[in-house]
Amino acid sequence: MSTTTHSGGVGPGSDEHKADPVRARRRFRRILIAGGALLIIALVVGFIPQLRQRRTATADTNQLAIPTVAVVSPTVTTPGSGLNLPAEVKPWQEASIYARVNGYLKTWLVDIGAHVNKDQLLAEIDTPDLDQQLAQAHSQAALAQKSSEQAKSTNTKWQELYHQGVVSELDAENTTTSQATTQANADAFAANLRFLEQEVAFKRVTAPFAGTITIRNVNVGDLITANNTNMEMFHIQQRDPLRVYFRIPQTEASNIAAGQSFDVQVGAQSAKTYPGKVISTSEAVSPDSRTMLVQLQVDNSKNEILPGSYATVRVPQVALGKLVTLPHNTLIFREKSVQVGVVDAKGVVQLRDVKVGRDFGVQSEILSGVTESDKVIVNPSDSLASGTTVRVSATPAPSATPAPSPTTPASSATPAGSATPAASATSAPSATPAPSPSVSVAKK
Repeated sequence: MSTTTHSGGVGPGSDEHKADPVRARRRFRRILIAGGALLIIALVVGFIPQLRQRRTATADTNQLAIPTVAVVSPTVTTPGSGLNLPAEVKPWQEASIYARVNGYLKTWLVDIGAHVNKDQLLAEIDTPDLDQQLAQAHSQAALAQKSSEQAKSTNTKWQELYHQGVVSELDAENTTTSQATTQANADAFAANLRFLEQEVAFKRVTAPFAGTITIRNVNVGDLITANNTNMEMFHIQQRDPLRVYFRIPQTEASNIAAGQSFDVQVGAQSAKTYPGKVISTSEAVSPDSRTMLVQLQVDNSKNEILPGSYATVRVPQVALGKLVTLPHNTLIFREKSVQVGVVDAKGVVQLRDVKVGRDFGVQSEILSGVTESDKVIVNPSDSLASGTTVRVSATPAPSATPAPSPTTPASSATPAGSATPAASATSAPSATPAPSPSVSVAKK
């Protein structure tokens, strides 16, 4: 009897399954595992893109919630060539000489440009009226002195007679009073004599100190009136050493101290300079110009500098502070103050009050409130508040171009440019200031 074998699928009821049930179950398990894997792969392939899209959308939303700002650091510069300030040359001493007596000019002995010594005779005044008064005073003083001596002698005798009982006590007291009266009268005439003698001494006009005569306003025969301030006879100046005065702006007043040395250039076209030493300052700022007066001492032993000359004092770089500037588009103008937004290392904004100095066109001098290491927000919004988290633009805004040096001519300064409003990820352009119309001073 022959056996027929039928091929077909392997199942629980098949011959193969009946013949090898363990092998059939293993094969069925592998099919289930492969199908499950294919199903999982299909699910993963379809879900991952959606997950990525969701994460990307969430990240974008979070990024959009944090504003992106451009920042700029304050520009700190120091004038490279120092500061030139106008100055005035004055003599060490000078005096206007007037007459103290009435009369006529008898003679003058010195003219303009003459170098004189202390107490040297400059002129003589003829005073006939005063001479007569002096002669009269001499006679009156002599007469009063004789009367005083006589009253003293008489009083001595009367006092002796009173003690002897010859005269009364009243007579003795009268002679004592008469002596005292005549003595006081003699003292008065003597004082008047000394006064006239001092007046007569002013007939001789002398130099109060050694110096140079710069003005002579009298001639022989001129009528001289005592104490007439409109009639200056001579003017004298002491030219060695000289005093040089200049005014330093308020911002630099604290940097000036006695003992410092500055170069003094005399004359607009002169290249020669003279060393000047600070001997004193006014220690006060003028409310009109906001400047402090400084006094220098300059040696003039060679008589090369003339008093009254125009001069320029050069304040060196070491005596100046630093100039801190920020573009105008970083300032926030609030009701009672001016502020800037500073971003720290964690991206948190801090609003700081700043004190603004001079205006350089599209830049302003910052006197206090920021340092050169701070990152200041450009074009901050009006709603910006402290504690806000921001993201700094990948391309930082360039630092503001420094203001021109105070000694730089106006023609060399770059014209001012307009500041472009910053977008969320656009950096602010560099602002180039126009030169200040007045002499600018760096801020420390």
